[in-house]
Amino acid sequence: MSEAPHTAIPRAAATPTKLKVGVSIFIRKGEQSLWENGVYQNCLFLVMLLLRSPCVERTVLVAGGGDGGPADATNFLADSPVPIIDMATAAQELDLMIEMSAQLGRDWSVAFRERGGKIVSMRVGNDYVIDIERMIFNKPHGMLVSGAPYDEVWTLPEYEISCKPYFASTFRAPTKLMPHLWSSMVVEKAMARSPEGKRFAYEPGRKQWRVAIFEPNICMVKTSFIPMLGCESAHRAQPRLIEKMWVYNSFHLKEKPNFVAFAQSLDLVRHGLATFEGRFPLYQVLPGAIDAVFAHHWENAQNYLYYEALYGGWPLIHNSHLIGDCGYRYHDFDCEEGGQALRRAFAEHDANLPAYRERARALIARLDPEGEENVRLYTAAIESLYA
Repeated sequence: MSEAPHTAIPRAAATPTKLKVGVSIFIRKGEQSLWENGVYQNCLFLVMLLLRSPCVERTVLVAGGGDGGPADATNFLADSPVPIIDMATAAQELDLMIEMSAQLGRDWSVAFRERGGKIVSMRVGNDYVIDIERMIFNKPHGMLVSGAPYDEVWTLPEYEISCKPYFASTFRAPTKLMPHLWSSMVVEKAMARSPEGKRFAYEPGRKQWRVAIFEPNICMVKTSFIPMLGCESAHRAQPRLIEKMWVYNSFHLKEKPNFVAFAQSLDLVRHGLATFEGRFPLYQVLPGAIDAVFAHHWENAQNYLYYEALYGGWPLIHNSHLIGDCGYRYHDFDCEEGGQALRRAFAEHDANLPAYRERARALIARLDPEGEENVRLYTAAIESLYA
């Protein structure tokens, strides 16, 4: 697995006192789910880590950005290990605010820093591409260049090329790469609440595979086109391999003539082996119904989708250079190689399942928010703010 340049994070003198740290999270009124996007789970994983940091006295989530407050998050954040406070309380009580799911207002940020607080923006999405698409195609705004002051920006190794310089320039602040965090806790608790009683685990032994594609199809960085073409390539070479290709997060594309024409050009569609569905959490879809996951990214090589599939032992066909030797990799946009990777997985996966699971366990251990190395690296980054 390629590592973030952790050595770039300086060791620094200890902070003067134990810190009270908040992580911003977007809260709205009405239904909200941890599975809507990865950033909500990222907030939980970060506070899990901060609870282990020796320089942190207290950790909270801070409700902001939407029209909801802490009371609206009772169900949405039932699994949060920390309390939720509002922005006004955060302004008075916190030493460090980490902006993550909800962007901080300029006036709030200026006042907070004048009181002695420090602000870090933790960027966990490909904002460079998202912002360009929103500007060019007149979509609702994403990240706002508000002129709010920041002490530092943290982002992930997957954004070293596309976003790190963009963040440094737009935020006018030093920018660091930090480890990606993931825990199986969210999946495990979701499965425990599931009335079906299914196990979140791949089931070997099927003679044909049901292949699922889960890319969101709302931004260029994660779309279903290459996985669909990869499945098509495998189907043309080995027609009995795929029983069904499930393309999730694509229901909204069925009204677009260009997508319909693209889909109808595929043998898988003409042969009645493809279906196009809405958005569902993986834990509701994978167990007992799916045999392989086919993924693709463009400058977005660290995804919870990958970790969830690997955690359950499902064969993951992917083009990520940041998950080591896990899954079945093809390169870049090579859909033909992707089809070959799917065929290789079909031929090898069941026989090699124990070794596959062991590689996945090793990767997931490195992502653990409560793991010693991750706690050390984030603690060092916090301490350096006060050096």
